[in-house]
Amino acid sequence: MAAGCEAFLGAERVSGLVIVADGCDVPLASIAVEIAGHPLPDARGIAATANLCRLAQAAQQGPVLCLVSGGASSLLIEPRPPVTLAEKMAVNSALLACGAEIAEINTVRKHLSNVKGGGLLRRIPGRPVITLALSDVSGNNPSIIGSGPTTPDPTTFADACAILRKYALIDGLAPAVRRLLEEGCLGDVAESLKPGEPHAAGAETLIVGDNHLALRAAADEARRLGYEPLIAPRQLSGDTTVAARQWLKGIWRDVEGRRCCAIAGGETTVIVRGMGRGGRNQEFALALCESLAGGAITVLSAGTDGIDGPTDAAGAFVDGGTVDRALGLGLDPAASLADNDSHGFFDRLGDLLRCGPTGTNVMDIKLAVRLPSED
Repeated sequence: MAAGCEAFLGAERVSGLVIVADGCDVPLASIAVEIAGHPLPDARGIAATANLCRLAQAAQQGPVLCLVSGGASSLLIEPRPPVTLAEKMAVNSALLACGAEIAEINTVRKHLSNVKGGGLLRRIPGRPVITLALSDVSGNNPSIIGSGPTTPDPTTFADACAILRKYALIDGLAPAVRRLLEEGCLGDVAESLKPGEPHAAGAETLIVGDNHLALRAAADEARRLGYEPLIAPRQLSGDTTVAARQWLKGIWRDVEGRRCCAIAGGETTVIVRGMGRGGRNQEFALALCESLAGGAITVLSAGTDGIDGPTDAAGAFVDGGTVDRALGLGLDPAASLADNDSHGFFDRLGDLLRCGPTGTNVMDIKLAVRLPSED
């Protein structure tokens, strides 16, 4: 996105800083690049965020162009004192493990941060801020994308506490986290930036890419390769295993009967009950092993950013022969699924998709194809 701005506006007319994940660094002429942790934030992200805020505050005139893409919640990081990075990460990990939706996770994140929930706008008052966003959330709500650093936040401390109570996490919070949330609910500390506040004036967000765009591009490529593309009318969400099996059930007849490519997108959630390693896309594929066994359908589930959870894979392939090959290696698909060990399972089979970071994120994509016997 930064390279595109330099190319379009002219490198001599822009300056700034972008924070990217490991493996996403690209040479830029006039915009500085700093590397930070993703999907787990780290000290590099805190230092880079401080530099970005100083740069934004130091600029004296002209509009500020903010580029937001998937991963921004991890890369743009400034925990709200007295909460530490480790304490904030613990809350985030607990929410992920219990299957919370991204909107819920980001509601909590925004109230534990100085830069999320419109916080970045407070650092650059009195200047127009134009945000170009690549959406990695269903519905393209700009206050959820990247936890909305330049978007007023309609949620409250009370909302954040309600989410933590919903998942029975409130009692296990670190004392500093609990104190901040309690003080926020009482009005003793400032809320996130709300719609209508002066700092929100002059801020505009434009969605420049989303999951629908990726699905249409996949459909165009499928058509070029001689497949009839069938795009799911609704994005996939909710529990990964349930969503995977419902999607396969819905497309089974179409994929079995025609030379077509079923395409779906969205973002599901995983409730972590085991000790294994993986991501929602690898788990999506693992959940289909038994259903696909002995058939001719092949499925790929992958993250468009090339990263699936805290692993080196974007996702995994699964087909009618996966179960037999797994049993031949002493692997039990059901046991691996129960242990949330999708990465270990598909790594042993050699069926992980490892494409490296793509530099963008517009949620996940699922593809299912069947080659007729005459092909």
